[in-house]
Amino acid sequence: MENKITSFNELRVSEGICTVLAQMGIKEPTPVQAEAIPALRNGRDTIVQAQTGTGKTLAFLLPLYDKIKVQADNIQTLILTPTRELTLQIAKVAAQLGKAEGVRSLAIYGGQDIERQKQKLGREPHVIIGTPGRILDHMRRRTINFATTNRIVLDEADEMLRRGFLEDVEQILSTMARDRQIMLFSATMPDKIKALAHRYMTDFQHVIIKTENITLDNIQQRIVDTVEDSKLDKLCELINEQNPYLAMVFCSTRSRVSQVAMALARRGYLADELHGELSQLQRTNVLRKFREAKLQILVTTDIAARGLDIEGVTHVFNYDMPRDTESYIHRIGRTGRAGQQGVAITFVNARQYSQLRRIEAGIKNHIQKDVSGRSLAARLKREKRERELAAKRAAAEKEQAKKAKSRYANRKGAEHKGRNSRSRRMRDRAKNGVRGRR
Repeated sequence: MENKITSFNELRVSEGICTVLAQMGIKEPTPVQAEAIPALRNGRDTIVQAQTGTGKTLAFLLPLYDKIKVQADNIQTLILTPTRELTLQIAKVAAQLGKAEGVRSLAIYGGQDIERQKQKLGREPHVIIGTPGRILDHMRRRTINFATTNRIVLDEADEMLRRGFLEDVEQILSTMARDRQIMLFSATMPDKIKALAHRYMTDFQHVIIKTENITLDNIQQRIVDTVEDSKLDKLCELINEQNPYLAMVFCSTRSRVSQVAMALARRGYLADELHGELSQLQRTNVLRKFREAKLQILVTTDIAARGLDIEGVTHVFNYDMPRDTESYIHRIGRTGRAGQQGVAITFVNARQYSQLRRIEAGIKNHIQKDVSGRSLAARLKREKRERELAAKRAAAEKEQAKKAKSRYANRKGAEHKGRNSRSRRMRDRAKNGVRGRR
């Protein structure tokens, strides 16, 4: 775009929502928001191709909320996502925006009590955010009806394909009105996603946001073989060895983030967690501490770390494997910024090497295998041996000093005793009138 959009007012976002965005600390649209929001407003089917971490959630929520009729009591928008974590992330933002406009939203995903979900559906939400499997479950139970739903978002469509949800997505689409607007967001466009678009979308427009230009030249990339049981110990070994100024540890889920952050804190590290279920105040406090180096280690998810640019991050640890090249680039791009050197270490188990090869193909680079596990173990063993020898030498020297001191004390004692003996003999001679000779 020739003229950069620098405010949400320029995108005709309502004052109420602009106020909420400002409270969330969001003041300027990202490139994907600046391009996608005007395109989505015209009502046409749209494909938005952009990587994770570019602000896609607001890119579709803001134009959607413009069109919600709050007086109506039907489900007007369905947002499908591949994971519970992404569902919750979007639902949180939707709820915050909804307060300004009176829009009711509801998150539907597996693992929740379905009867409670049915009760909440009775409150007539305007927007449903959910995973395909649980949405289909409700449709079969006839507790959800999308016959009058006129807008649907497929978020991270390529990830839904990877997780095997495409058939579920097609079943859902087939029940919706023919004149609905479909908004498909995807980082990549595999053939099956293209086929789905041509099958269900009409005269669609294609918005492509260029991949974030991150140079990897300043980042030393390594992989480390691990197994699940020893992963935490390996992470601690590497932290101790590398001694990062600031480090980010990436995990695949919120629960995993909490688990790793708590384990690190229990072992005495200055570590905390960052994920989508934190309140804005909690998130702000954690990031402030990390920026001020009051925390050394930030354990986070891809979603929570979107857009983070924190000076001083020297190390990135991929505790769980990135799902794709875009995720890998986004993660390790948190270090090696502004000409500084960075280190990115990815943990890999035996089953993940095919995934690693795809990432390597994407970045057009072979990531070296770090044998620091073996060298580190050998070095630690050698250092332990050296410490033991040093301790023995110190103990021997202490013992020698003790013996020398004892010998010196004995010699002094003997000399003192000899002097006393000579003095007594001289006194005896004096008493007897005999002058002792010196």
